Amino acid sequence: MSALFDVILPVFLVIGFGYVVAWRGLFAPAGVDGLQRYAQNFGVPVLLFKSMAALDLSAEFNPVLLVSFYAGAIASFLVGWFVARRVIGRSPEDAVAIAFACLFSNSLLLGIPIMERAYGTQALAGNFAIIALHSPMLYTLGITVMEFTRARGSDLSAGRVALRALKGVLKTPLVIGILCGITMNVLTQAGLVMPGGFWAAVDMVARSALPAALFALGGVLLRYKPQGDSASIALICACSLILHPALTWGLGKTLGLDAAGLRSAVVTASMAPGVNAYLFANLYGAAVRSAASGVLIATALSILTIWGWLAVLP
Repeated sequence: MSALFDVILPVFLVIGFGYVVAWRGLFAPAGVDGLQRYAQNFGVPVLLFKSMAALDLSAEFNPVLLVSFYAGAIASFLVGWFVARRVIGRSPEDAVAIAFACLFSNSLLLGIPIMERAYGTQALAGNFAIIALHSPMLYTLGITVMEFTRARGSDLSAGRVALRALKGVLKTPLVIGILCGITMNVLTQAGLVMPGGFWAAVDMVARSALPAALFALGGVLLRYKPQGDSASIALICACSLILHPALTWGLGKTLGLDAAGLRSAVVTASMAPGVNAYLFANLYGAAVRSAASGVLIATALSILTIWGWLAVLP
């Protein structure tokens, strides 16, 4: 019970604070949008830059950790696509958008603060190793599948479709922050020393990122109404909150993943879909209501499901 009140509740109280403030009209929608843009385009990328720059790349990129998490994520994507397309009967584009919501865990805005409160700052290295590949890999998968789905029957070559997908991924601020951080890491290992004032400024921005992002997430969630196909919403919740972490836990145990790695992988996998799942659906105009409602309902349900996953972890 202490995990629920000491670890999970504080994170969701910040989200709830943003939700209530926006609901009561004390924070204008334009302010929510501005705060969200700051967090997503500047604060969080700087946090990722700082974390990637300091990460021990050779020690933390554990293949078993990454396979356990990403095999579970891709399996959730495939299950989500198959059920949405073949069982529920959604259009090909809708099926990809729904599958992306099943795939894309809120690894940063929810995963990092919950992991930190549960196991301490020293336990975050595995989370950041996952996050280093999270946006590049999963955006590449989602955008590529969607672009090929939309291009069916057209005269676009596979190379042009793949290039369009790659450009979309490389323009993402989170990916830019990760790549810059890895570059700084390599340069630091080669002997580059940045002045202390530079890192102090980076730290100031990085510390503002998660509180701002969580508060803005609450304001954004106010706009999502529980509408859309109920079967699709249930599918998103089941894949993101149960299937993905269950597969990750099973693979981690089978492959002999150590306790620290298992915690990072399962906690990250157990997060609800982030706002990026809605943004992806909105970008392509596919299953927008289902994705928005899935984000909202899964985020609310995750208060209890995360508690359950923390209880089974060593």
